[in-house]
Amino acid sequence: MEDGPYGGGNSVIRSMSGLLADAGHTIVWSLVDDDIDIIVLVDPRLRSPNIPFSAGASVLYQAFRNPKAIVIQQIHDCDERKHTRTMNLRQRIANYAADHTVCVGSWMLDLNVIRPEHKDHFTAILNGGETSIFNRKGHKPWDAKGPLKLITHHWGGNWMKGFDVYQHMDNLLANPKWQDVFSFTYVGNVPQGFSFKNATHLPPRSGDALADVLRSHDAYITASINEPAGLHHIEGALCGLPIIFRNSGALPEYCAGYGLSFEGVDDIEQTIKTMRKEYNQWYKSLDSYHFTERKMVDEYQKLFDDLDKKRPQIVSQRRIWRNPLLFALNQIPF
Repeated sequence: MEDGPYGGGNSVIRSMSGLLADAGHTIVWSLVDDDIDIIVLVDPRLRSPNIPFSAGASVLYQAFRNPKAIVIQQIHDCDERKHTRTMNLRQRIANYAADHTVCVGSWMLDLNVIRPEHKDHFTAILNGGETSIFNRKGHKPWDAKGPLKLITHHWGGNWMKGFDVYQHMDNLLANPKWQDVFSFTYVGNVPQGFSFKNATHLPPRSGDALADVLRSHDAYITASINEPAGLHHIEGALCGLPIIFRNSGALPEYCAGYGLSFEGVDDIEQTIKTMRKEYNQWYKSLDSYHFTERKMVDEYQKLFDDLDKKRPQIVSQRRIWRNPLLFALNQIPF
């Protein structure tokens, strides 16, 4: 877990660990202890610098040290997100170690990331934002005068984060006519060689510094393609910004009912104009916005409790050595 701006997944883990610790649970970051009740796998890549232990280490822990430990694999990444080729395979191999699987977006259940024998042992638990930081305190809704101030933020600078749309918006702002319609601020990293010419580009921010800049805008836009879940749009909405969101990945599941959807470059212009007309309606909808860290952690807590009750059954039915090849593959750092 990293401090500072380091992507949405890192923020989710920080929120979960903090609230679970407040509830009286002991959080450990390695498999040193012999009495761990639940192990949560957050990334199948053993060589990733922020991964303290692997799926392979988890099955070894169950096999030789504590067979009563339950392993949950949290899946929040896929090949569709960045046009990679190995992430789904890594997820499937690591899924061998899981007694239960959690996906952060229901759409991911249709991807080839969960092993067939585990299809009946999964839950979709959606991400939530830190309301102590990201909230509407001090935010002033758009007064329908002047340009609609749009903002987005991404840690990752991959083109799939929506830069086809962000570049198009940047080009529109070269025209004085569009400057009266909207302004655009991008916070975070950008693809190598890319630069904004007319939009405002700010370096990555986190915590209160990020929340302050979000609240200084009117509406949030996310053009991310095949977003597994995302936290950026949640933080924007919690700060009082209606969402303009791409109809892709998990975004409709998280954003529908709190703003307007669009398909891509061809309809983003009209969608911005529609948001100007319907702003008050969508601003009011945020009164019922519920993707908070508290709700997320409560759902994890319920899952933990349910699995704890089923622990004897889960342990008796587990077959760690059922596939020696997959067991061995999970020991290889790739």
